[in-house]
Amino acid sequence: MERPNAWKGYTSEQLDELHYLCEGYKAFISDNKTERECCAASVAMAEEAGYVSLASRVEAGEPLKPGDKVYAVNRGKSLMLLHMGTEPLERGVNILGAHIDSPRLDVKQDPVEEKNEIVTLDTHYYGGVKKYQWVTIPLAIHGVVAKKDGSVVNVVIGEDEDDPVFCISDLLIHLSSEQLGKKASEVIDGEMLDVLVGNRPIVIEEGSEESEDAKKSPVKAGVLAVLSEQLGIEEEDLLSAELEVVPAGAARDLGLDRSMILGYGQDDRSCAYTSLVAQLDAETPARTAVCLLVDKEEIGSVGATGMTSHFFEDTMAEVLELAGQSGPLALRRCLAASNMLSSDVSAGFDPTFASVFEPKNSAYLGHGLTFNKYTGSRGKSGSNDADAEYVATIRRVMDEGGVAWQTAELGKVDAGGGGTIAYILATYGMNVIDCGVPVLSMHAPWEATSKADIYEAYRGYREFLKLT
Repeated sequence: MERPNAWKGYTSEQLDELHYLCEGYKAFISDNKTERECCAASVAMAEEAGYVSLASRVEAGEPLKPGDKVYAVNRGKSLMLLHMGTEPLERGVNILGAHIDSPRLDVKQDPVEEKNEIVTLDTHYYGGVKKYQWVTIPLAIHGVVAKKDGSVVNVVIGEDEDDPVFCISDLLIHLSSEQLGKKASEVIDGEMLDVLVGNRPIVIEEGSEESEDAKKSPVKAGVLAVLSEQLGIEEEDLLSAELEVVPAGAARDLGLDRSMILGYGQDDRSCAYTSLVAQLDAETPARTAVCLLVDKEEIGSVGATGMTSHFFEDTMAEVLELAGQSGPLALRRCLAASNMLSSDVSAGFDPTFASVFEPKNSAYLGHGLTFNKYTGSRGKSGSNDADAEYVATIRRVMDEGGVAWQTAELGKVDAGGGGTIAYILATYGMNVIDCGVPVLSMHAPWEATSKADIYEAYRGYREFLKLT
């Protein structure tokens, strides 16, 4: 059951639409490399499309009616959008769910260290990374620093042309005989992921009243002086900071034919952006359309901003209340009758590493939106296994909409595996299936996708929201 290459069937109008979508996508992932940035940018796009804060409607006690568009934000890191449909909420909603966090390095709370006149920031990797991939590449620092006076300083260093960048050093090949004999997982230890940030000591004149700390660590003192002068923060403010170290630079066209995109964080912003745009482009639907963009998927969807929190359920309860369908039973009926696409990237077949794939059940770049009946590891551990009836429904919706799509598993059965947020939403009894964009070099600092798959994801999500 080989699926055709999507590129072969496009009209000139579709190619123009594909180009426009992918240019917007590249800009989005270039400008927004943290979950906070993605959330803020998504809110701005939603408000431009006519969405208003659900909190304001709740405060005013203003009822929700068909056609209304509202959003709710969870701690600046997760977002939920709703476009009210014409059917009662108790009959269920259609949900597009994706995550906006990505593997990265997080700056530790007490990070600044000077050794031999080199100052570094200590980091802790977030999510599944190959640590050796993060050395010697240009890095940027994004995030926030919260001060005791209640103010929050936004930080983005390393993206503008005139900005400095950062890096993690590696051992020169001439002295690497021992290092090269290690397993890949041991070549770079987690505590070696120290980000270079300074080498210039401050000049301390004879008899100066500079602190003993400055005299002892003059390069560190210089770095801290820069933080104070340029950002207005002190070393202790880093205790209440969320600073993420990410690859520096913008997403780019990949390939002589410009058919692909190379960029950071495409797991899972390729699905998040296309879900968001499909939601914003939707006309008033029959079933209420919902877009969920959540945090913490890369570490198990835990915490207050992950999918396992009650944010989704609590927000739906507020919506039902304003729609005149309050009560716990109405909420449970709504959730149980809902449909969801749990949108997360899939492993694209890589001929260089063909041995870990089962070709007949793999996702291929350029062949469209990928559906995974199940994910999980080995014996489907941790998977949501979509039932056959729902798979049949999805087949019908995609085919009737002319969407290019394919099915896949995440590599050979014994090779490994992975999970998504699907199993969490499935606990409500709703229909859920995994789907997403095929990716090469998943979880690497720079990931590769096909523009055709980005476009087909958008088209597939748009058709799904019409499902009745």
